[in-house]
Amino acid sequence: MGVREEIHQGDILKIERIKNPVLVTSRNYFNQTGEIVGCPIFTQSSESPLHIYIRTDDTKGYVQCEKLALLDLNVRGYKKLDRIPIAEVMNITDAIQGIFDYI
Repeated sequence: MGVREEIHQGDILKIERIKNPVLVTSRNYFNQTGEIVGCPIFTQSSESPLHIYIRTDDTKGYVQCEKLALLDLNVRGYKKLDRIPIAEVMNITDAIQGIFDYI
């Protein structure tokens, strides 16, 4: 799918054998391992605390925070499609963190 590029938090990727684009939610130092933590972006959904709408020039849809997954890019091809601003990354990672907060 392409040359290995450095992956950053907030990047939107198209990953081999995964239907939907994926938003990289893991921090840059973690991504250096070739593994990322990401959430799929669905075009059809409804907005909620865990379904956060994003829109870029090339991608629009709902980041589904509860579908968080560890993905090994060392064994899959990928291509960078776009990236979202840091303010949106912070909103999404706050929602993810909220899944694991104490009562």
